[in-house]
Amino acid sequence: MPELFRAESLSHQFRDGTDGLKNINLRIDDHEFIVIAGRNGSGKTLLARHLVGISTPTAGFVFFRGIDARGNLKELRKSVGFVFQDTDSQILGQTVAEDVAFGPSNLRLSPAEIRERTREALIEAKLEHASDRRPESLSGGEKRRLSIAGVLAMRPDCIILDEPFANLDFESVQDIVRICRDLKKNGVTLIIVTHELEKILLLADRLVILDGGQLCFNGAPSSASPDLFALHGLACPYEGFFPWTFPRGELPPREPRQP
Repeated sequence: MPELFRAESLSHQFRDGTDGLKNINLRIDDHEFIVIAGRNGSGKTLLARHLVGISTPTAGFVFFRGIDARGNLKELRKSVGFVFQDTDSQILGQTVAEDVAFGPSNLRLSPAEIRERTREALIEAKLEHASDRRPESLSGGEKRRLSIAGVLAMRPDCIILDEPFANLDFESVQDIVRICRDLKKNGVTLIIVTHELEKILLLADRLVILDGGQLCFNGAPSSASPDLFALHGLACPYEGFFPWTFPRGELPPREPRQP
């Protein structure tokens, strides 16, 4: 598959002299579903921030489609959507629909195209019923889906989700997993940054584990042993997969929420 990202000898040192990333070499191809995992402070979010050009390397390079990302930021940010863990910082509109339309509006699309993209993104994120609500009235799970909808409306080639399951209830987690599954079926490249592997690893093509800023594992999820997870401060997901993780990635119908 065509190369999307490539990190070469990527390092990041903080102002106090500590290393956030140490000599990372990693390739990510189009249409891959990758989970980047690690304990708190392992460097996984920092790596994601470098991929989209938010952070600047101390040493090394990040290439996007073969071009140094620092000289290609306009195309990079048009093609790659980043959903932050802190969803409130990403919500800008006065209503749900206005927030989703914000990105497409900046692309100078026609009003009709903006409306269509907004409508489709709201449907994909299961928020069409809330289009006229104020974002602050949404639940935590709905806000997370709103942030995803805003990215979907841009129609990126790749979406990076940073800790998408943090502080969500079971039903909200289920919603996010379903969105990821649908995006994978549609060929969107997905990079999920999380330590909650039991929720998403079954859908992943590749697992990357960071620890202490270093790349410790890069391979098929099935080749990672329970001892490897324990060594890097991660709970082994194989005994804790959510009950909807059936063979072939099929998910059961959603049960209605009990009153």
